[in-house]
Amino acid sequence: MNTTQRIKQISDIVRYNLKIVFANKFIYFLIAAVAFFLMIVGIMLFSNSVATESDIYNTLIFPGILIIFYPVIFNIQNDKDTRMLEIIFGVPNYRYKVYLVRFIISMVLLFFILIIMSEFTVFAILRIPVLKMVYQLMYPLLFLSCLSFLFSTLVRNASGAAVIVIIIGLVFWIMHEPLQYSKWNVFLNPFDVPSDISMTIWKNVQGQNRLMLIIGSIISMLWALINLQRREKFI
Repeated sequence: MNTTQRIKQISDIVRYNLKIVFANKFIYFLIAAVAFFLMIVGIMLFSNSVATESDIYNTLIFPGILIIFYPVIFNIQNDKDTRMLEIIFGVPNYRYKVYLVRFIISMVLLFFILIIMSEFTVFAILRIPVLKMVYQLMYPLLFLSCLSFLFSTLVRNASGAAVIVIIIGLVFWIMHEPLQYSKWNVFLNPFDVPSDISMTIWKNVQGQNRLMLIIGSIISMLWALINLQRREKFI
């Protein structure tokens, strides 16, 4: 297979899996994410208070969760509903490639949508470092995505996995305020610099928090891929 054929094959695979990622109810989650984002931006525009980078970070994280929620959790369920699961699981090791490719596509899609939203905030509200903002947002969103994918492989029903993930997400959100400046805070806002902590300590807290999110993401993804070996669990 020459280079041209390989590129065509890869583009066909990406195009096919993009159709699957965008299929079914994803559009509703995307619309909800954009609507929520525009609503918050509208509130900020007519508010007397001045928006900060910390506010923009908090504004973008919830739409990010909505965008990634459906394609990650319902990834396997959609194949089961369309009777493609038997084919995918019938080819040894093929399922790893399929679901890993779809996960990566979902994350790349999330990255570019967040870029667009961030650029819009620059135009409408506040000049922010767009790439830095999206880079920081990807840490908690990647962790939550990997955790969601893990539960989709642990629970046979995608709706059941969605309920569990929502409950866990609510626990993380409830703990956000008590752990506001702690390294254990999943939603740690790096742009919300505390006034009573030195910058050196704050940088260390951020570094430890991001490292734990990356480790948690890797463990969750590897665990999910191991679960995909249990063919009888899904078929």
